[in-house]
Amino acid sequence: MGFLDKAKAAAEQAAAKAKEGVQEVQTKRELFQAYQELGKKTYELSESGEVSHSVLTPLIEKISALKAQEEGELAGVGASASEEAPPSNQPPAMPS
Repeated sequence: MGFLDKAKAAAEQAAAKAKEGVQEVQTKRELFQAYQELGKKTYELSESGEVSHSVLTPLIEKISALKAQEEGELAGVGASASEEAPPSNQPPAMPS
């Protein structure tokens, strides 16, 4: 087997490994998304009273607290923006 044949075989192996790596990353991403969807659905079902379990309670409370904090921060952003002086209609002054 010549040098070019060996180089070609090594390149094919590297390409196959890279393809496997891409497929593995894609599978992990899909799994993560499925877990997220399951978690969101579980939260929604728990909030509506359709699902309850003592193991879920602390997680549901944590999510509820974080959502309330997020809503408070968003409300705070709007309040601080409205407290600022209104923008001037005049163009900025030119430097001397």
